[in-house]
Amino acid sequence: MANQRLDVQMSWWAMDNLSEADRGQLTVERKVQMIAEGGFDGINGFLLKPEEADEWFDRLERYGLSFSLNAYPSSVEDLKIFLEKAATLRRADFVNMQVLKPFAVGEEALTLLRGLDEVARETGIPAFVETHRGTVTQDLIRTAEFVEVLPDLRLTIDYSHYVVAGELHSISPEAENWLGKLLPRTSSIHTRISNGEQIQIDGGVGDDKGEHPMVAHFARWWKEGMRHWRADPANEGRTFPVVIELGPPSYAITTDELGARTQEVSDRWRQSLYLMQLVRKQWAELELE
Repeated sequence: MANQRLDVQMSWWAMDNLSEADRGQLTVERKVQMIAEGGFDGINGFLLKPEEADEWFDRLERYGLSFSLNAYPSSVEDLKIFLEKAATLRRADFVNMQVLKPFAVGEEALTLLRGLDEVARETGIPAFVETHRGTVTQDLIRTAEFVEVLPDLRLTIDYSHYVVAGELHSISPEAENWLGKLLPRTSSIHTRISNGEQIQIDGGVGDDKGEHPMVAHFARWWKEGMRHWRADPANEGRTFPVVIELGPPSYAITTDELGARTQEVSDRWRQSLYLMQLVRKQWAELELE
């Protein structure tokens, strides 16, 4: 479909504890500069304090970056309050929700998800429910049931959580079937690759080891989710957001012997650039189909 654009944002959380040999700990300005110069389109961050908003948005405009927010509601009222605050900002392109009700099932969960969707639509800020451990979507089969009942449920797809929770070292036809049920509802993607044992691993950056075998699966899921989104007439002229989200320790694997858990195995920034290029490749291939 024409007039659709990919918006690859960098997670602000993923910039935590990054450093450069010649600069030490990074300032806010330097982090934003790195994101822009690295080829990202925007930043996925958090609700700004009123006194910080002007400086933040001036900086985003200077670097030509988009901006989105993360929300952590456990009730409809939580989201309403959050979106009211978000609406006072000069812009927030969309909101990613981790719905903190992991033990809500059946009608309780459905009622909550319906209410969250209604509040978001009233506010006018697109809001997507992330597939995430420790939230209402922590279980793949349960989430597939939500999708079946709720035709308007829009998802941020992050399959690293289902792969590690299910110890999916290899992807069986049964697993593909369940994962495939969610992809038609893709409204955003968070990129992280799991091997079924760790939530976050190196995908590979063209070194001697090459790409990890799970890369092909994740790239295929991302591409299929984007294909569904692009095919929806309602998305004509819209922007599809992808967030590169490699977490700092203790999400990142560390090598510490004394338990400090700060020395990372890999170069998180380099891996982020690798994932950005991988996503852009899937999108470009879709445009040629």
